[in-house]
Amino acid sequence: MAFELPPLHYDYAALEPTIDEATMKLHHDKHHQAYVTNLNGAVEKHPELGKKTPEELLADLASVPEDVRATVRNNGGGHVNHTMFWQIMKPNGGGDPSGEIAAQIKADFGGFADFKKLFNETTAKQFGSGWGFLVFKGGKLEIVTKPNQDSPLSDGLYPILGNDVWEHAYYLKYQNRRPEYLAAWWDVVNWDEVNKRFAHAKK
Repeated sequence: MAFELPPLHYDYAALEPTIDEATMKLHHDKHHQAYVTNLNGAVEKHPELGKKTPEELLADLASVPEDVRATVRNNGGGHVNHTMFWQIMKPNGGGDPSGEIAAQIKADFGGFADFKKLFNETTAKQFGSGWGFLVFKGGKLEIVTKPNQDSPLSDGLYPILGNDVWEHAYYLKYQNRRPEYLAAWWDVVNWDEVNKRFAHAKK
């Protein structure tokens, strides 16, 4: 297979109580696996696509054959978004950001509390399924939302962090209380990984 489900670097229950074990098992093993399986199915029809990374495919969707373009957009996006999602979380994470991302958040949003409030409010308003992302554009950080599994990569932007607001990401524990989930999620953010992604975004 051209693409594979990346393993979690922590136990399914490691993000409790923020994200419950049952949600992690379903989210990683079933939902993410389905995106990988469907993406591989699209690539089987056009083997040349398998020579590119999922990120490269999303960054140039116009070059993807039309008969599989929507499949690549949806499932490649799901694969890339979730791969990032598992990486930017960790057990005993959270707290205030550190390093260069902390300085940039202060410069662009006035401070972490103001940024977190704006990110949560913006992402809570995403209609239906989708994501809230932090990107770096024109020398400044910006909060953007995308529907479904669309990726900022398709807009030429590299996602520094992102939170999944598809119902499968939170419904077992939080039901319809999306804002509560968004507020709790910061307790598991891996700021070391976010700083690595910020450094990449600046390149």
